[in-house]
Amino acid sequence: MIYFRHAVLFAASAGALISMSTTTAFATEVIELNQTPCQFLEPENTDHKFKSTKKADCEAENKRSQESRLASAKTLTLKSGDYIFRVKNKNVSYPLGFWLRGDGILNRARLPSVSGGGLTTGTSRDYKITLKPGDYVYSCPLNTTPDYKLVVTK
Repeated sequence: MIYFRHAVLFAASAGALISMSTTTAFATEVIELNQTPCQFLEPENTDHKFKSTKKADCEAENKRSQESRLASAKTLTLKSGDYIFRVKNKNVSYPLGFWLRGDGILNRARLPSVSGGGLTTGTSRDYKITLKPGDYVYSCPLNTTPDYKLVVTK
């Protein structure tokens, strides 16, 4: 996907308006992630068809199944650079969010993060971030998903 930045300079000279425009193209990869109750589909590669009407339902489910689910979950590996994480609330009846951050206290302090909420059923939202090399996790604190792994290389 290509996005464009436009810089427009207006200058008034002797009563005339002069306009100059420059355009710079840059590529940003879009990573699509779909949330269903208590999980992101892509790292788990299956829809467990969990039922949830509130955050506490997912907290109980994750307490029961998170360890085994994470053991088989796919780690997302990306090169450093600009990304858009397009997160969709596929079929959860309450608003969701997204939080991508460094894995552990040291990485959380030194690596970039992005977060937000308000994803109602059927909607998606884009989260733009420039990733640096390191270990990350992503999750939804409102839908209480596991912390899925993301590794960023040079």
